[in-house]
Amino acid sequence: MTHTPRLIHTGQALVDVLVDVPHLPRRGGNVMATSYTRHAGGAVNILVAAARSGGQAVHAGAIGTGPNGDLISTTLAEEGVAMSAARVPDADTGVCLVLLDPSAERTFITTTGAERAVSIDSFGTSSPRPGDMVCVTGYSLALPATRDPLLAWLDTLPAGVGVVLDPGAVFAELDESVRTHMIDHTTVWTGNAEESAALGGVGDMVGSLHACAERLRPGTVVITRDGPAGCAVLADGSAREIPGFPQQAVDTNGAGDIHTGAMIAARLAGLNWHEAARWGNAAAAIKVTRRGPIAAPNTAEIQRLLDSWSQRCTEQDTVVRS
Repeated sequence: MTHTPRLIHTGQALVDVLVDVPHLPRRGGNVMATSYTRHAGGAVNILVAAARSGGQAVHAGAIGTGPNGDLISTTLAEEGVAMSAARVPDADTGVCLVLLDPSAERTFITTTGAERAVSIDSFGTSSPRPGDMVCVTGYSLALPATRDPLLAWLDTLPAGVGVVLDPGAVFAELDESVRTHMIDHTTVWTGNAEESAALGGVGDMVGSLHACAERLRPGTVVITRDGPAGCAVLADGSAREIPGFPQQAVDTNGAGDIHTGAMIAARLAGLNWHEAARWGNAAAAIKVTRRGPIAAPNTAEIQRLLDSWSQRCTEQDTVVRS
């Protein structure tokens, strides 16, 4: 029986508590929020984005027993995302408090909970096979409780399983031995401009590709995202800038995760890396026009945006030529 490649996420699924504020409070002060919502977040964003782009997605991380864990598991089940590990008894999932200001900028406060109760065996329940892609977030490497079993499990992966590293801002602050161990397993690096600059030391989107590649294993695919500007991709020896689809943003929370999930799903479906990155750009562009982290578009919505931009470019080209 043919195995359908899957995205397997090892990261923390948290509950995002999203609070809209007119501005951040000063130290010791108070600010009145204009709205408050709770959503499944963290690793859920990438998993849902992949599933809505037609991919098979599996969460290999830990989910607690309690109202937060219930929200996570219900959301994943409704989206068709598999959960390979058993629920953690007697502990609930943690939360991430997200303060969102009128500019759509985010400030975070995160608690820990059952999502850190992982082991080599719990990760192993996902049973990765050649062709699958295992997604790792740098935040899993920040604390020993998740870092040590995760790195040990990565050492056991069979040949042919890809490892996607979403470094996060924390990766640059990790101990060098941890970074080196993770890089030794990484086949795909996908970070925003700041994260890639922290690794490669080069600020511009395209220039950072080669700078990052020098610090990664030979042949590693490198993607650098830069919001509405799109992303740049280094794959198969070819570096290319993939333009974005600028929108009026109302909430950028989770946009990078949506890009990653949609892009990986597109790649697993057979698109090359440049085409998959364009698919991810479109998914992220739609997401920022919607409030809330569980706002990934589906395949039809992404295709509609791509078609509309292609039509617009054709019309502009016709005007120029005439």
